[in-house]
Amino acid sequence: MDDKTLRSILAVGETIAVEFKRCGNKLENDVYETVCSFLNRFGGDLFLGVMDNGTVSGISEKSAPELIKNFISCISNPALFAPTIYLAPEILKYEGRTIIHVHVPPSAEVHSFKRVIYDRVDDADVKVTATAQIAQMYIRKQGIFTERKIYPYVKMEDLRLDLLPKLRLMAANNNGVQEHPWSGMSDEELLKSARLYGIDRVTGERGYNLAAIMLLGKDEVILDAAPAYLTDALLRRVNVDRYDDREIIQTNLIESYEQLMEFGRKHLLDKFFLEGDQRKSLRNILTREMIANTLIHREYTSSYQAKFIIEKDRMYVENANRSVQNGAITPDNMEPNPKNPIIASFFRNIGYADQLGSGVRNLFKYSKHYSGKEPEFVEGDVFRIIVPLNDEYLDGERNSATQSATQSATQSTTQSTTQSHQAVNLSIDEAIIAVMRQEPTVSQKQIAQRLKKNVNTVKYHIRKMQEQGTIERIGSSRKGMWVVK
Repeated sequence: MDDKTLRSILAVGETIAVEFKRCGNKLENDVYETVCSFLNRFGGDLFLGVMDNGTVSGISEKSAPELIKNFISCISNPALFAPTIYLAPEILKYEGRTIIHVHVPPSAEVHSFKRVIYDRVDDADVKVTATAQIAQMYIRKQGIFTERKIYPYVKMEDLRLDLLPKLRLMAANNNGVQEHPWSGMSDEELLKSARLYGIDRVTGERGYNLAAIMLLGKDEVILDAAPAYLTDALLRRVNVDRYDDREIIQTNLIESYEQLMEFGRKHLLDKFFLEGDQRKSLRNILTREMIANTLIHREYTSSYQAKFIIEKDRMYVENANRSVQNGAITPDNMEPNPKNPIIASFFRNIGYADQLGSGVRNLFKYSKHYSGKEPEFVEGDVFRIIVPLNDEYLDGERNSATQSATQSATQSTTQSTTQSHQAVNLSIDEAIIAVMRQEPTVSQKQIAQRLKKNVNTVKYHIRKMQEQGTIERIGSSRKGMWVVK
């Protein structure tokens, strides 16, 4: 690791994948707890000889080899670490001081230290004791698609077969001029073709799977298979402590999608927007991508209740998730990862979703036209999509009538509108820079609070601007200051 990379890490501070330990003449238990939590989550980098605020205190150069020896001995001891691992610490020199760097890769196993399982939450190591949390950890590690779980006693009469004629028609219309294969299939053939009926290659069990139950199951069958399943749709604009309107949706995913879309149509403005010579409903595009995402990529074995919430200045969805990374997702760092590929394929066939990854691109593209701001995607055990709202925002690309009306306004009104547009259209990078110029000593956490953004999103954009040379941090994370170049 070179000095430039290390300096950047020290400036950003501790995250879900970075931990600093002051470290004296011996290694404390919290060092191994961090290693355990990194292994159980996404991996990370551990730095010994660095204080919590990123200041390098260093360790004794003479004691460094002995510390490494003790460290390797501990993680190789099955009485302390289970299962044991092999790591290769390295000794680094930074500004004349000695530190030890340990890179911990993510593991395919669930590890424990002194018979306690640890997980990484933000920048903390947390003991995991609840059975449900441990089960979710094993699911995440094993890469199991829980939608494929077979229910051998579920029969065709437990499914909403009355929905199939409509779904055949939707698939045919979505397929364009070509006839969709489902059109000529019997109900049983369609279900097998959509992989809703299958075989467990481990146990040999045959039957309908969880995907079939969630997509087409009768309500009572769904609640038997996933007792905690529901989507809570809330409107919070006036009564923010409770709600102005609420719908609790506990039916199959096909009708859940339709009910959630209707909830969005009822409470969101459908602003006029032309793309080329075609009018598009920004409201429908945004809600479609958000709702399809929360229904397709949800972890249905979790007890966490999914939500679709509309507030005055934003709307968001959140749901249980089998995460493979943590932090903000952007079109630049997006790595499409199907959580429920059978459900996703079914939604694509009937036109409720497009190819994997298109939702991120569409939301970033059309959110700017709808509110002037970018959305946020936050990946973790709870997945969130946050789309800003601004009922008074008017996009710059309007039809000729709107442009003519704008031009006929008074000069003062035009100037006011322009200033408003400039304020609204600030990108996250520009907003961060504006805060830094106003207060150079501001912390990343304070920036996130002032911009009402997720702190991981702010850290991502700051790190990107540092790499581009747009900004620079002088001094420590606690006592330093930002310089905008």
